[in-house]
Amino acid sequence: MTEEKKRELAEKFLKVYSNLPLSTRQETIAVQEGANPGTKEPVSWQVVFFEIKNNTPKAEFFLELLNKMGLI
Repeated sequence: MTEEKKRELAEKFLKVYSNLPLSTRQETIAVQEGANPGTKEPVSWQVVFFEIKNNTPKAEFFLELLNKMGLI
């Protein structure tokens, strides 16, 4: 993913996130691979916000996933 596309998707995410009720931000939005092989971990809107805001390696994964899901 190009930096421009990543920035565009991050902006879309932030617009959606800012309009969510505070209680909804705690809800699960995605599931990712856990620390142990074959395990899954739920991820909330808040966790995804943290990853995107801090431009972590997982941010790109979440942006692509939410885009494919049609949420951003």
